Amino acid sequence: MSTQVPPTPPRPSRSSQRIRPYQAEDWDAVYDICVRTGAMGEDARGLLADASLLPDIYAGPYLTFEPNLAFVVEDAGRVVGYTLGTANTAAFIETWRERWLPRVASRYPPPVEPTRTTDEWLVSTLHHPERMLTPEIAPYPAHLHLDLLPEARGGGNGRRLLEAFFLAAAAAGAHSVHMGTNAQAAPFFARMGFARLPEADHNNLVFFHGLTGPLPSARAGT
Repeated sequence: MSTQVPPTPPRPSRSSQRIRPYQAEDWDAVYDICVRTGAMGEDARGLLADASLLPDIYAGPYLTFEPNLAFVVEDAGRVVGYTLGTANTAAFIETWRERWLPRVASRYPPPVEPTRTTDEWLVSTLHHPERMLTPEIAPYPAHLHLDLLPEARGGGNGRRLLEAFFLAAAAAGAHSVHMGTNAQAAPFFARMGFARLPEADHNNLVFFHGLTGPLPSARAGT
């Protein structure tokens, strides 16, 4: 569960940018953004043997099985950012294993463990969705990913995407959300009211947030 939203200098929101629900025709754009933000917010193209591996883990299953929890930033008709996730991680893991993995496993055979490369680690992640849920984060059933291209950062789009996801996840029955992120993005999520869950930190910093209250008042930034 990686989320890449590196800090950027504040700048005003562009009038042409708007948040809207994900639509099926946004699939390719979301996949592209997932790759172009896949290296801690920077472009991951050329870093993996198959760039589609990243979105096949961090985008495809969510868009397929929980599209009602996906939202995009549109700028003059072009998608430049998104959030997506699930309201129930435990149930999502079962769906992933039963319905998503059979679709993609032939492209990504299980690697020999322990893994040695980033590609192998990602393929192992694909084949072991149960790693998304540990006892420490079980009390926070929803989880999300949020990715923005550089032109979508700094104008409040990150906050507005979170608000849209929170409302949708709460309506789907979730009472709290967790997420994994990197150190660069941590200040943004702290400003949004997320609290650190250090006992769950492994490959990422882990944060959680209750879905019952509003986000803090808007501030400059992502």
